[in-house]
Amino acid sequence: VQLVESGGGLVQAGGSLRLSCAASGGTFSRNAMGWFRQGPGKEREFVATISLTGGVTGYEDSVKGRFTISRDNAKNTVYLQMNSLRPEDTAVYYCAARHWASTYSRTYYTPNEYDYWGQGTQVTVSS
Repeated sequence: VQLVESGGGLVQAGGSLRLSCAASGGTFSRNAMGWFRQGPGKEREFVATISLTGGVTGYEDSVKGRFTISRDNAKNTVYLQMNSLRPEDTAVYYCAARHWASTYSRTYYTPNEYDYWGQGTQVTVSS
């Protein structure tokens, strides 16, 4: 499975960005998906996760109510809509795919639960 992120950039605090992650080389509808981020000098951290069909989602506490994860299985793409961005959201954002999910509603929250990773896209939020 290959994952390619896009949509990052420079935005002022309070602004919005929409990240996309296009998957190829596998059966996307069988992959639970997630977004992670890694800020300067920090470890990679969980941001959001979505189940196989998109019916269940999960978020890190600091992004709840501001970020929305979604997926379009017909387009093999997962999205991360980011609103009300803050300087502390500045990071490289990574898309991740899990090869197999135990149920249609299962979501995954740690990096070691994912099998495939994109190259990352930089998000910079200025104050």
